Order: sequence, then C-alpha cells, then structure tokens
Amino acid sequence: MRSSSLPATETASTDTASIETASTDTFTERRKFLHGVSLVIRGEGIPVFLMHGIGGAASSCGALAQLLSAHGYQTFCWDAPGYGESAAPPEGLDHPALVLEILATLNVGPAHLIGTSWGGVIATRIAAQAPEAVRSIVLADSTRGSGITKTAAQRMLARVPELAAVGPEILAARRSARLVSPSAPAWVAEAVRADMAAVRLSGFSSAATMMAQCDTTDLLPRLRIPALVLVGQDDVITGVAESRVLAENIPGATLGIIAGAGHAAVQEKPMQMSAAILAFWEGIQ
Repeated sequence: MRSSSLPATETASTDTASIETASTDTFTERRKFLHGVSLVIRGEGIPVFLMHGIGGAASSCGALAQLLSAHGYQTFCWDAPGYGESAAPPEGLDHPALVLEILATLNVGPAHLIGTSWGGVIATRIAAQAPEAVRSIVLADSTRGSGITKTAAQRMLARVPELAAVGPEILAARRSARLVSPSAPAWVAEAVRADMAAVRLSGFSSAATMMAQCDTTDLLPRLRIPALVLVGQDDVITGVAESRVLAENIPGATLGIIAGAGHAAVQEKPMQMSAAILAFWEGIQ
C-alpha cells in the first residue's frame, strides 16, 4: 500500500472559480433514464461512473464529475434507485448488478468506478463480481460495509425507522454537520445538508439494508483492479482507520488523505479529489 497526504491548498472561492472554468470546457450536462435510474451525463471519452453515499444524490458528485469531464472523461452520476429523480427500488434490489446492467446498456466498455461511502461498497462488489467491466475503483470515505459487526449493522438499520418517524429535514439537521470538516465553508455544509434533506425513504431503506448485510473484508485481497482509496482527514463517520484497512487489504492500492475534509470530501474538496484521481488514472494507463 502506498500512502500520501494531500494538503488543503485551495479555498472555497478558488474551488468555485475552477469548477466554473471547467464547466465551460465540458459538454452540456444531460440526463438519461435507464432501468428506472436517472443518470446525469457530462463530457465525452473514457467512461466514469460515480455513486453517491446513503445521504446523497447525483448532485453530491456533480462538482467532481464536472472537473473530470473537463479532462476528457465521460462521467455518469447516478441517482441511486429511490434517490433524486430515479424510480423507487424493488424489494431485494441488487445494486451492483443494476450498475452492471446500466453499463451494459450504455455500451461504453469498461468504466472507472468512483464510490463515496456506500457507493464505494457498491464499487468494491462490482470489481469483485465483474472485473472485466471495471478499469479502476476509487473508494472515497468508504468502508467494508456495516455488516462487519452486529452492532454496526443494527445501527445502520435503526436509521430507517428514524427517517420514517422524523422525516429527511430533521434527520439532516441532526446528522449532516458531522459529515463535513470543522473547517468546511458554510455553503459546502449547506449543500451537504440539502442533499441529505432530500433523501427518500424507499432509497434510504434499500441502501441501509444492503449496507447492513455487507462485509467486503474477504473480497478485498482478491481484487485485481487498480484501486485508489481517498479519505478526508477529518472524517468521523467511516474514518481514516477504515480507509487504511481498505488500502492495506486491496493488492497494490494507494491511500490518499485529504486535508481539511470530512466524510463529504467529494463535495468539500473536489479539486484535490480530481487531482488525485487524474494522477492515479495517468499512472495506470
């Protein structure tokens, strides 16, 4: 495992300016619906499939996707089933199988997978199940799943009745502040809160059920896909220690620690995330 710390050199204003500059270089953002799933597509080139966390949506990955598409990649940000504009998931949905079905329908060839938190668990399972469909995986502030202990699984499942009882606005008010670094600008914290406040019970319940049942510990050493593990230095949700476990157990994986970012590093530091990812991809081509 190779490890590096990535300094927090950019400010909120430079992040925004760079993203706006990048947007002028990308193709028009467009939305496509496949198998009941809403995809936000940007750019042209090698495909990149981005998967948000349990409290997010396609918009959570938007700034990162914009930056990557400006560098010659075609990015696909999904609203997972039951999130954003996607249809509600069927009972017992196999999320990794659905992603593979979407990629096959798109007919774009092997894709780079980027997954934040829960999305990283999906990416790990896809890489293990269908390595021929995957160019690389980037696991951002991710985990082996909540099935690693009975307590963690129960804690994950307990969020579903909490959401049902209080609604997404109150849930977001209770939880979203812990997703970002103490140094996060107010506008970033608000974007993270707004994404969580828009979650739907059907999608959240399906995601929580998958997470509670999932433990990828035994899959990690068998992965033969290039892997980059990124984590916010201030992540108190999954944490640096868990990302280190991922990187140490995936053969050849690299660990990058994002200074000045929490669990929502993909939204807090999209410039640093994109720089690390682009360097990683350049190194494996």
